[in-house]
Amino acid sequence: MTLQIITPTGCVLQTQVTRVFLPGSASAFEVLKGHAPIVSTLYKGKVRYGVGEDLREYDVKGGFVKVEDNTITVCTEE
Repeated sequence: MTLQIITPTGCVLQTQVTRVFLPGSASAFEVLKGHAPIVSTLYKGKVRYGVGEDLREYDVKGGFVKVEDNTITVCTEE
């Protein structure tokens, strides 16, 4: 899967991942390969991403995420 994190200044991250944890506004959720298409708002928190158990983090201050065709696009203010 491809994870993209986009801010007003441009794309700050584009990487291949096997899992992504997101701070959804309804509740936190995980995206794995083959996830159904979804658009969700995000709360302030950490986007955790990586391959297997090797996870990295990126702080977001809200925004939204779009998941489609194994591409996760996070749009955030920072």
